[in-house]
Amino acid sequence: MQIIRYIWKALDYSHSFMAWNLFLAFIPLVLSIFLFRFSQKRSLFWWFIFLTFLAFLPNAPYVLTDVIHLIDLIRFGFSVWIITLVLIPQYTFFILAGFIAYVLSVINLGFYLENQGYRKYVLSSELIIHLLSGIGIYLGRFQRFNSWDFVTRPIYLLKISIEQLTDKEPILVIIITTFVITFLYWLLKQVILGLELRFKENR
Repeated sequence: MQIIRYIWKALDYSHSFMAWNLFLAFIPLVLSIFLFRFSQKRSLFWWFIFLTFLAFLPNAPYVLTDVIHLIDLIRFGFSVWIITLVLIPQYTFFILAGFIAYVLSVINLGFYLENQGYRKYVLSSELIIHLLSGIGIYLGRFQRFNSWDFVTRPIYLLKISIEQLTDKEPILVIIITTFVITFLYWLLKQVILGLELRFKENR
């Protein structure tokens, strides 16, 4: 029973914010399926959902920054066995699930652009999305903004964004974050598309 309490203590710190952050990460994936896979016409409602998609999209790669909680737990003093067998697998699954939601969301956008005859804009659109996500992650992690602040506090959000994006340190953080997102996206995109191709060949 003692070991069970010890494991539960390790898990209890993380499970609530993990569930919430994964929920937020999967919102843009669900919206991308509606927008880019099933929706045919770009109506006013479509554009509203698209803006909502953009507002929530940074929540998916945002899970990468939650590795700081794992570092805090390691420093907390849990045994090497709990860290290796419980915490690291838990955080690996959590971060991978959230980022895969991001990759699939952007892949869906590329699929839509190709179907609309805009294949040449896929790469530039991906890069813009990565940059916007980098900005969103910075505003979320360091300035503690949420996606709904676009509606509830738009003026304040714009003011802080302009102030922050004129300083060197925030710009450097955003550039590094965007680079990490771009690299991991490219890597996982190749894996996902490769698995999709293999699945089709085996059917």
